[in-house]
Amino acid sequence: MPGRLLWRIPLMIGLVCLCIPRLCAADSTDPPEVQIGERLFLETRFAQFFFTNCHGNVNATLPSGDPVMDVTVTAQGTFPGPFAGKSMNCRACHLVDEQGLTPGGGNRTYDDFARRSPVPAREDGKTSTPRNAPPLVDSALPRKGATFFHLDGQFVTLQDLIKTTYTGRNFGWLPNEQKTAIHHIAQVIREDDGTGDLAQEYGGSYKTVLSGVSKDFRLPARYQLNVDNASDEQILDGIAKLVAAYVESLVFSQDDNGDFNGSPYDVFLQKNNLPRHPDKGETNIDYARRLRGLVSALSSPQFVTSADGTFAFHNQAFAFGTQELDGLKIFLNEPPPGTPPPGGVGNCIACHAPPTFTDFLFHNNGASQEEYDQIHGKGAFAQLVIPDAATRRANFNAWLPPTPRHPDALGPYIGIPSADHPEYADLGLWNEFDNPDVPRPQAKLYKFLKTLCPEKHCRRDDLLPLTVGLFKTPGLRDLADSGPYLHNGSKDTLAQVMGFYSAEPILARAGQLRNVDPQMQGISLTAADAAALVSFLESLNEDYH
Repeated sequence: MPGRLLWRIPLMIGLVCLCIPRLCAADSTDPPEVQIGERLFLETRFAQFFFTNCHGNVNATLPSGDPVMDVTVTAQGTFPGPFAGKSMNCRACHLVDEQGLTPGGGNRTYDDFARRSPVPAREDGKTSTPRNAPPLVDSALPRKGATFFHLDGQFVTLQDLIKTTYTGRNFGWLPNEQKTAIHHIAQVIREDDGTGDLAQEYGGSYKTVLSGVSKDFRLPARYQLNVDNASDEQILDGIAKLVAAYVESLVFSQDDNGDFNGSPYDVFLQKNNLPRHPDKGETNIDYARRLRGLVSALSSPQFVTSADGTFAFHNQAFAFGTQELDGLKIFLNEPPPGTPPPGGVGNCIACHAPPTFTDFLFHNNGASQEEYDQIHGKGAFAQLVIPDAATRRANFNAWLPPTPRHPDALGPYIGIPSADHPEYADLGLWNEFDNPDVPRPQAKLYKFLKTLCPEKHCRRDDLLPLTVGLFKTPGLRDLADSGPYLHNGSKDTLAQVMGFYSAEPILARAGQLRNVDPQMQGISLTAADAAALVSFLESLNEDYH
């Protein structure tokens, strides 16, 4: 199944304009639910800024847009914002080709260019999300075992994630405004008059489209909704279901057998008759180990050259040669028992086994500690006072993130570290596990954390310390279009990422990283290894289309 078409030729025409810069008509090859999901993904009227400034007219044209939309923030500066003059929408943090021809810009795999994504300014003083926006391409791939979304596992379904995003801080809504947000979103759906740019492109008013009577966008019955009779909550559920269908459609290129086929690495496997997926009943990590043996046994590997393909959107050759092969071997290599050898061991498959290159689970690689210690001094994170389960339970507002039930909660451990706030750190999964305001993922999180417990019989309260600094494993395909890297966006280049994974394992083996994943101790990289790994990772790039 091919990925979605991203590159559109008339990209710069009207790039900064007063209307939504739709660059071409909706892709008519997509099912109607995916197309309408894309429309909702682009919708700018759900935001609190629009609610405040439209004065009850959901079809109003605002005299001026939310300032946060004026620019696209990058790690180095800003670009003109593709939605300037409008309010927040999903696409502002999950870009595609909007900055494709901007000098210094380029394609995105449904993520942005910022270390932490900007959010609308409100009286709480927050101006960005606490974490780097993860790419959405391949984020909803089917997987064995539990499904989690967001870097800290807050959600177990895309619908839950989407509803919370639309009614939450990313769209400018404060926790005590959830009911207002839901009602406003439902009002936009009910009262949309079909005159807007999105409506003209996607079949008319929301009432027409969601009822299933639109000739060009006839939704299947399971997605249809009578907006006049539906409650506000039912409308929110219905649009979240459609956006989920859209996100589920965002996948890297696959052939008719479901095998990935868009990158030089994928072509290398094909040319050498190497397996591209696990056998039935085989786990991804066991497949990676089998692949390691087969790769090592290649006596005359057939390399990938420009004769096998070209890149349109990447400034690199379409190639997989000796350097990439060396990187693949290091990537697949696991440490022997005891102290790892001086180099040559990536141990990457512990978290990033092919073909998906993620286990979709949670690990602590030391990134939160590195950022905190860089601000507050070496060893500061190790001395940070983190309450035990009973203490946290006794005072939700002091320790956990704000929610509609606890709008005044301080959430220090989902904070962005700064010199002025030594109490701010990002502990990742710690904020969600055993959080009474986040009930839906708890059973699955408990089951996962039990696998990390060193004791045979761990109580629930014993598991909380094991969550400190854990974040969900990202995928590795097309990394060129998803930097900056790590959950805090602290690394601009893959070379910097490799520098991180060269240094942190040394600290892990010395016992200097708090609650670090044991797999980090098995990584051992030389400078040459790091360069080879970068080459291999670049061979996972593809023209996402």
